[in-house]
Amino acid sequence: MNKLKVIAFDADDTLWVNEPYFQEVEKKFCEMMEDYHPQHTISRELLKIEIANLSLYGYGVKGYILSMIEAALHISGKTLSIEAIQKILELGKEMLEKPIELLDGVEEVLQQLQGKYRLVVATKGDLLDQERKLKKSGLEKYFHHIEIMSDKQESDYQKLIRHLDIAPEEFMMIGNSLKSDVLPVLTLGGIGVHVPYHTTWAHETVEHKVEHENFYQFTHANEVLAIL
Repeated sequence: MNKLKVIAFDADDTLWVNEPYFQEVEKKFCEMMEDYHPQHTISRELLKIEIANLSLYGYGVKGYILSMIEAALHISGKTLSIEAIQKILELGKEMLEKPIELLDGVEEVLQQLQGKYRLVVATKGDLLDQERKLKKSGLEKYFHHIEIMSDKQESDYQKLIRHLDIAPEEFMMIGNSLKSDVLPVLTLGGIGVHVPYHTTWAHETVEHKVEHENFYQFTHANEVLAIL
């Protein structure tokens, strides 16, 4: 790790809790719509519409709200009441107002790494929402740079690495998603650290086993300190 200069952290479900809030709202949405279809059918339809809309709305709560409304209109045969649409909007606002719950040990890890490496947040999502969460988290002071990305493909990481004026081998990415946080960085020649979270969005799952000399997997963020 002698060449390492920058350590980047994903935000949602790496620094703080996120996915359980989406799952909680999805459950309420499915219960709300179960007069039309079984809950598992509604959940599948919502996921399909959500993924189809990613290129239009990107990642985050606001896009999710729009996808829920679209799914509800489709499931109901466009007979959805104004009151039901209002309820969906309220569910979205509840998500946006959730308190920030830091994952165990995250701040201690940042404290130990600060000053030794440049620390970066590299996360997907809505700009306003992610900036709000970062401020509310109290973690903003630890980071040299904040990158809120529309997606996390190889090209997005290339752009970030160029902006940081480093080589790929000087870059480490820590996150809970193999698909978004680890695999693109490994392909570029960087170091990928996977810290799984107990719930993962279906769109982010990877079925195959990852084997790579620059790949590490830990059960807790503080375990990364042992390799630095």
